[in-house]
Amino acid sequence: MASMYCVKCRAKREDPNAKKITMKNGKPATEGKCPVCGTKMFKIGG
Repeated sequence: MASMYCVKCRAKREDPNAKKITMKNGKPATEGKCPVCGTKMFKIGG
């Protein structure tokens, strides 16, 4: 599970379906969806 910050809810949320991705510059990131409001969440780093 990844803990990411939801900008719309203004709170840290857990997303069990978060995906590990690689950004254009080659750095790792995590991308997911807020379980409360459905907004896309993003976290830079592994």
